[in-house]
Amino acid sequence: MNTINIKSVPTNIITGFLGVGKTSAILQLLKNKPTNERWAVLVNEFGEIGIDGSMLKGQHSEQQGVFIREVPGGCMCCAAGVPMQIALNQLLKSARPDRLLIEPTGLGHPKEVMQVLSAKHYQSVLALQKTLTLVDARNLSDARYTSHDTFNQQIAMADTIIGNKLDLYLSGDKEKLISYVKERGGIQTDVFFSQQGKLPLYLLDAATTSHFLPLHHHVGKTKPLISDMPIPDCGFIKAINKGEGYTSIGWRFSSSKIFEYDKLSAFLKHINVQRMKAVFKTNAGEFAYNLSENTLGKIPINSCLESRIEIITEHINDKWEAQLIDCIVA
Repeated sequence: MNTINIKSVPTNIITGFLGVGKTSAILQLLKNKPTNERWAVLVNEFGEIGIDGSMLKGQHSEQQGVFIREVPGGCMCCAAGVPMQIALNQLLKSARPDRLLIEPTGLGHPKEVMQVLSAKHYQSVLALQKTLTLVDARNLSDARYTSHDTFNQQIAMADTIIGNKLDLYLSGDKEKLISYVKERGGIQTDVFFSQQGKLPLYLLDAATTSHFLPLHHHVGKTKPLISDMPIPDCGFIKAINKGEGYTSIGWRFSSSKIFEYDKLSAFLKHINVQRMKAVFKTNAGEFAYNLSENTLGKIPINSCLESRIEIITEHINDKWEAQLIDCIVA
C-alpha cells in the first residue's frame, strides 16, 4: 500500500472483555464524530463468522464518513496476523481517515495488537493515542475474570479504564474498580464511568502512555477467513473456534434466507450462553441482536447483506443448528 500521503492518523485501541459493551461504545463515538471527518474502524472478533462489522455497517455508511473492516477468527496479531495487516492497509487506503478506532476481540491480546501498530511501517502513518479499556465492575467478584490473563492485560495496558454499565452497579462496585485499577493498572491510568457506552470524544485524545508486554506467539498457518468464503448450496456455512477457555460457534446464511421473526426471537431468548451476537434478515425487517448476561438486546438496522450469528459458550448445544434452520421461512 502506498502510504506516502497518509500521515499520523490519530489511532485508538478500544478493548475490554466479553460483553462489556465495546461495540456499543464505538457506535456512540461514531454518532458524535465531527460531521466533516472520516473515521475508520477495524474490528477483530474471536468467532470465525464476523458479526460486529455487519452490525456497525448496518447503522453507519461510508456516505456518513464511516469506513469499517473486520478481521474475524481470533487474536488478529497472531493466527490472523496477515489478514489484520491486509485489512488495515486496505482500510487506510480506502478511508484516508481523520481517526482510526481498533476494537480487538474481548479474548485477544491487546498488548500485541499495539506492538503490531507500533511496527516501523506504521510509525509515520499512525499516531497512537489513548487506549480505552471497558470494564464492568460487577465482574470483579468473579474469578473467571480476575484470574484471566487477558482481562488483567487489558487493564494493565489502558490509559483510561471505562467503568461501563454504571447504572447496574451495586454499592461499592465503583470503589472496587478504582482499587483494582490502582493494583493492576499503570501509575497514570484514569478511571471514567459510563452508561450504555456513552463516552465523550475528549477521552480519545492525547498520546498513549501504555508500556509493552512480551509478545506471545501462536504456531500455525494463516487460514482462509470463513467470513469471506462462498456459501455452499445447502444455504449456510458453520465455523467453530476455540481458545482462552472459550468456544465459539457461528453460522452464515445465504442472502436468500429470510427468518421467521417470532420463531427466531423465541430461539434467541432461550439460549443460555456467555455471549451471542447476530444480524438477521427477518420477515419483520432486519435486526442486530446482542445477548449478554441473559439480557437480549435488539435494534433495527438499515442494511443486512446476509444473516449471521456467533455464539460464545462453554458448552455447544448440538440442537442449535436444526433450531435455527427451523426458523427460516419456507
